[in-house]
Amino acid sequence: MPVASNEYFVPVVPSDASVIIVEDNPDNLFVLEILLREDLRVKYYNGRASGRQFFKLLEANPRLYPDLVLLDIQLPYEDGFTVFKNMLNVPQLKNTQVIAVTANVMPQDVAKARELGFNGLIGKPINRNRFPAQITRILNGESVWEPY
Repeated sequence: MPVASNEYFVPVVPSDASVIIVEDNPDNLFVLEILLREDLRVKYYNGRASGRQFFKLLEANPRLYPDLVLLDIQLPYEDGFTVFKNMLNVPQLKNTQVIAVTANVMPQDVAKARELGFNGLIGKPINRNRFPAQITRILNGESVWEPY
């Protein structure tokens, strides 16, 4: 199951990190990819537009153990909350931190993400000045709950 606690967590420096973005909006995906590549210089990143595509990526790459998944909540076919629930059954993700990256920042949305076991939430629009530090803190095992 994704890392809801730090039971299996091992800190990762961004340059060694494997990050998967599940985001259906091409502009938001582009921004996240730029920040990961240029500001954080992550080792590997991959973007997918839906939960279905994300699970197909994992299925096609059984040796892919992402350190972090940045998961949009408003996705086609099924929302990010449903995708997260399905992630809990994937052994390949047991050491993966999952962060909701969303414009859904109402208190009930944040509470739902916490209740389900997300490792944090970052609100959209992404703040380019804060994002690298947020991701670095997450990769160090800190929960980041910053909807604004």
